[in-house]
Amino acid sequence: MFTKITISLIAILALGFPGNNQVFAASSPTQADHVVLFVLEGVGNDSIQNGTMPVLQKLAQEGAVTWKAESVSPYTVPSMASLLTGLPVKKHRVNQEWETYDFSRSFLRSPTMFDYLDLAGGIDTALFIMDERFYQLARPEIYVDLQTCGKAKPQCNPSTQVEYIDDYLKKVTSPGGFNFRIFEIPGLLVAHLPEPADVAHKRGWESRQYAQALQDVDTAIADVMALYQKYGVLDKTMVMVTGLKGADSPKASNAKMGTPRQTAIPWLAWGVNVKPGYTIPGHVNIMDVGATVLEALGLETHTEWESRALTGIFQKRPERRTTGNETFELKSSSIRKK
Repeated sequence: MFTKITISLIAILALGFPGNNQVFAASSPTQADHVVLFVLEGVGNDSIQNGTMPVLQKLAQEGAVTWKAESVSPYTVPSMASLLTGLPVKKHRVNQEWETYDFSRSFLRSPTMFDYLDLAGGIDTALFIMDERFYQLARPEIYVDLQTCGKAKPQCNPSTQVEYIDDYLKKVTSPGGFNFRIFEIPGLLVAHLPEPADVAHKRGWESRQYAQALQDVDTAIADVMALYQKYGVLDKTMVMVTGLKGADSPKASNAKMGTPRQTAIPWLAWGVNVKPGYTIPGHVNIMDVGATVLEALGLETHTEWESRALTGIFQKRPERRTTGNETFELKSSSIRKK
């Protein structure tokens, strides 16, 4: 079915990470310094479970996973807004109207996990998106490096996304850094990979092109992980993977009407400090991504979001690295004294 598998993908399947078939997560109960978050579209649970995407299948087997996670909306942009803000649609107010890009529209107003990462620990974020509509979900901030290779550029694909990430990592680890201000691998790197959904809507869910798109995304994930191994930080990195919404294929649709419905999405974590072979219990929502990222990095911030840290996935509770900015107490303020 698939004709192209990268060297890094072969290495993962043959040797495991970091090698010799050793379960990586089991040997590393130390705290994460980095998190890589892959946000997928058009990838159903079955594509991972049946081995169509062998890299993701391996990560799910060796890490922590639930196949019953939920999104918040059948629409793409509102779902991404909820993932970033930890809020339901009614609170962040990015509704289905945002599915159509409007240049005159302002940026998302609700704080995102990027803001909380900076507030709580001075952590920088690198955000690589493949949908121009997401541009308005990340306000221009010095602590967010946003790169877009979207639908308006036909040459953009998962492989191109990996090239963007590779170039970025080369710059941040160079003497001059990235834009002369970032000189190390960022605390959070988010990679958006929507090709399976895009291809399925054009060619069909049962098409050869869709099957190839699944392989391309699987390979891209392996390639990004190989880059982190190349720069010597994979053993300090937690990998998280989730989808924005369930795959709206005929198999995941209403049998009578043929209309898409909300379906379960994959949610998995693998790597440093993740329990190996762990099934995440209870209710899991994509809104829980933000709080879990902060928890993994040892950060805490008191917010009004509805994101809930999935603390059960950790081998040991991360030590707090919070700067203290968010723990400002009014009693110490001159305002209170007056």
